[in-house]
Order: sequence, then C-alpha cells, then structure tokens
Amino acid sequence: MEISVVYKKLWCVHKQLVVLLTPLVFLPLLFTLPEKEGKCLYVVVLMAMFWCTEALPLAVTAMLPVCLFPTLGILPAKKVCPQYFLETNFLFLSGLIMASSIEEWGLHRRIALKVLTIVGVKPAWLILGMMLTSSFLSMWLSNTATTAMMLPIANAILESLFGDLQTLKKKCKTAEDPEADISNGKLHVFTVYCITRMTDGTEQTDVRNAEELRSESEYQLKVWKGFLICIPYAASIGGTATLTGTAPNLILIGQLKNYFPDCDLINFGSWFAFAFPLMLFFLFFGWLWITFLYGGLNARLCSKKQDQRAQAEARAKALIDEDYRKLGPINFAEGAISFFFVLFAVLLFTRDPKFVTGWSVFFKKGYVSDAVTGVIIVSILFFFPSEKPSLRWWFDPQGSNTPYVPLLSWKKAQESVPWNIILLLGGGFAMAEACEESGLASWMGGHLQPLAEVPPAAAVMLITAFLACFTEFASNTATIIIFLPVIAELAIHVSVNPLYFMIPATVGCSYAFMLPVSTPPNSIAFASGLLMVKDMVKTGFVMNILGILSVSLAMNTWGVAMFNLNTYPEWAHPINKSVVVTDVHISPVQLLNTTL
Repeated sequence: MEISVVYKKLWCVHKQLVVLLTPLVFLPLLFTLPEKEGKCLYVVVLMAMFWCTEALPLAVTAMLPVCLFPTLGILPAKKVCPQYFLETNFLFLSGLIMASSIEEWGLHRRIALKVLTIVGVKPAWLILGMMLTSSFLSMWLSNTATTAMMLPIANAILESLFGDLQTLKKKCKTAEDPEADISNGKLHVFTVYCITRMTDGTEQTDVRNAEELRSESEYQLKVWKGFLICIPYAASIGGTATLTGTAPNLILIGQLKNYFPDCDLINFGSWFAFAFPLMLFFLFFGWLWITFLYGGLNARLCSKKQDQRAQAEARAKALIDEDYRKLGPINFAEGAISFFFVLFAVLLFTRDPKFVTGWSVFFKKGYVSDAVTGVIIVSILFFFPSEKPSLRWWFDPQGSNTPYVPLLSWKKAQESVPWNIILLLGGGFAMAEACEESGLASWMGGHLQPLAEVPPAAAVMLITAFLACFTEFASNTATIIIFLPVIAELAIHVSVNPLYFMIPATVGCSYAFMLPVSTPPNSIAFASGLLMVKDMVKTGFVMNILGILSVSLAMNTWGVAMFNLNTYPEWAHPINKSVVVTDVHISPVQLLNTTL
C-alpha cells in the first residue's frame, strides 16, 4: 500500500487516534511528579491537547473535569460542578440574551446603515465606517454574528462601486472589451473605460489600452479585499472593549475571583474605561495599515477622474440611503430595545465605577454584582410588549384579541445563545480551581523563576506576543484557560502585580489575525473566495505587532494609573505567603508587614 494512501486513511481517523493515544503518551506524568500536582497536570495536558486539536468538541472537552477530577482524587464533584454556573456565566448569559433581542428586531442593521450614511462612501472613510460599526456591534453581539451581518452590507456597497465581483476578477486576468461594460451602464469608480467626445456630428471613442484596464481592475480588486478583511479584524478588536464582548474577558474575571478573592478592581465599568481607549487606539492604527495596504489612502483616490468617481460614489450612497429608508421609522419594539440596551450598559458602568460612588451602595455590600444587573434587565425583555399598549383596546369590542408578543421569546433566546461557550467557561473555571487546590499552579510558578530576570515591561510584550501567536492555532477561550493560571503564578513569583501580566494575556488572546482558521470571523471573510491565506498573513502579521505595541502602551500608561500596577497589592499576598517564603523571594520588610 502506498504511503499516500496510508496517510489519507490515518487522517480520516486522526481525531480518534488523538483521543486514544494522548492519555497513553502523557501517562508518565502521573508517576514522575508529586502525586496531586502530577494528576492535575495530566488532566490539564489532556484537555489542552483535545482543545488544540479539536479531537473532541470544545464543549465536551470542557466537561471532562466533572469526571476526571473526582475519579483521580483531585477535587470532589461538589466542588467541580458549581464552577459551571458561576455569576460570571450569568453575566455572559445576560449579554447574549440582550444581543439576541437586538438581532431579533434588526436594531443592529439600523445602527450599521446609519453609521455608513454618516461616514460617506469614499473608500478610506467607508473602511473606517465599516471598522467602527463592526467594533461597536461586537462589543455587545458575538464577533461571528457581527461579521456575518456586515459582510453582505459591504458586498452590496462594493458592487455599486465596482460592479460584479466575478466580472472584476476576469478583468484582472484578461483585458476584456470595455465597451461591454459601458453598454451595461457600469461606470466603475476610479476607472474610465472611455472618454466620449463629439466631432463633426460623429461620436469618437478613445478606449484605454488593455494594460491600463487590467491595472485599474487589479487596483479595484485590492480595495475590495481591504473592505472584506477589515470587518473580521474590527470585530475581534471590538470584542475586547467590554467584559461580555468575548469569552476570555469573562475568564479573567472568574479566575481573578478564584485566585484573588479580595481583588475588586475589575468590573464592567473599570474594564471598559481601560479597554475602550485601547480599542480605539488599535482600531485607528489598524485602519491606517489596512487602507495603506489595500489602496484606500492611495493618491489616486483624490486626484483622478472626479466626475466618474462621483457618479459611482453617488450610486453607492443611494444604495445605503435606500436600504436605510426601507427600514422605515423606528417602531415601538426597536425603541424599547434601544432603551433597555442603553439602560443595560449604563447600569453596568455605574454599579461600581471606582472613581466615583456607584449605585451599588444602596444595597448590602458585596451582594449586588454585574450578573445581578444583567439578569434583571434581560428578564424584563420576556414580558415587555413589542407593540405600543393602547388603553382604547380595552374598551373596543371589535379590537383584535390576539395574545401580545413580548420583545423576546425564550425559544428565540434558546436558539441564539451558544451554550457550548458557557460550558467552555465552566470548564475553564473548574480547571483553575483544580490547579489551585492541587498546588499545581504554585509548582509551575516556582519553575518559572528564571523569568524573574526579564524586565516586567518586556515580559508584558512577550506574554502578549506568545498568546497572540498561540491563539492563531487554538481557540482564544481554550488558550486563556490554559495559560492564565500559569501567568498568575508567574506574577506572584516575580513580585509583580498579577493584573500587569493577566490583562495583556487576556487581550492578546483576541488578537488572532493571521490565519483563516484563527477565528470564526476570519473564516467567514475567507469563505468569500476573494481573500487568500497570504493576504491574511501579510495583513495580520503587522496587525499583531500593532496590537502588541498598543497593549504594552496601554498597560504602561493609563493602565498603571487605573489599577495601581506599580505596587504589589495586598490582595495578592495571601496566596503569595505559602509560596514566597519557601522560595525566599520576599523582602524582610514585606515579610514583617505580612506577619503583622
């Protein structure tokens, strides 16, 4: 049998082989390490391998702690199972339900079209409008849903500017007769197929040569790529701005509460105050790079063929205006959703913003969290009417007696919520609990002691870069679950504020730009058939560098001021005591203060 045939057969069953062989390959961990630490590391490595290879569905792998931790004697089931529905999961669930109500009534499409009517249809500004809209929507909706909604809008606008995509591709390969396009009435932006002039009553046509036509078509195709690639990138960037925008942010909160129960610095408001400026900063430089790379900032956009460009842009603007007009005026349901959406955001921001007194002071201290706020608001959606109530209806015997429709039904919410992600969050929290209880996190932190020689500012860049690269090949949720406990212990052992390492790691996990398989938004854009892998690698490599530099700048400027990152916090000392005295890594003054 040929080697190629054997390889193909092995590939057909490679997932089953990973599931069967991985437990055998890593079995020595149970016998070469301290008993409890070795067992916990064995489970962590198994889950990491299954997550990275997707040999099992991500949610199924996330449930393995329920059976492995109790049977191996690491954690009892009564401690493992509650990790799957902590208050962090409820905050995430409330955000997802709010997003499903926005999608149900089309409010997201109204927002997108309104932004595009404001920014205009010049390529550079339109790319900026696409990125701003995508990033804003992904702060509240899933990155995948945002990308899936924005791409059809982008394609419709691009077709009004450049014509049909398939025709444009053909023109890049062979110089077709330009008169065929003139007969279709297609005056493509930045391209003039003919200049007509009247001489002695006869029409003469000056047709550009084939090479110029091909060059213009290639340029238009490059601009089209820029439009497609900016949307998934902006969605990934925008998701980092809110706690509910992406799963890694919530995992950070859950693991902070697990490792450092006294740390109350991170909540919805404080995270937004830190991450939103970072998102805008990165988004701006990402826009400059994408528009520069794909022609949006080319001088040709402002110096040639004013009349033809104006005609094409007028058609694109008319298309956007027409789509927005078709939506009609805001109805009662959209207005109600808008109100509850704003109320949802405002209450989360103002519960405990840290720099001023929040409304949570009216309740017993420590009782009301972001999860409580989210569940209160989304619960209202299930009974609030979607049509304007009328007092006249009660006295009108001829009025319709059909049951009223609430803003959101449970059936719709159930279909929209990705329950697999909630299980994934729970699996991560269970893993973090086991790492702490078994002592594995402290054991691993002790072996990372050589990294103490690296300056903290450099370590931030290294951590962000490593996780941004790792998440190109693995789920960002799985990546942060695996590495965040190790990073927390590393910060403790080098006596650095844990937030100084944990926040960049969390944000860096969302910066996966280089491969189509890195994130679902990347895959959706790649599926258009226009983008190639080399396009994403070329664009994404610089985007990753810009992201790393942006995170490093944020952490060392306003991040230091907001979270007091220059000092080692009191809330990190309880965990540090048992480890640091053993490693003699604490100063006598700190030890005396801790003892007192």
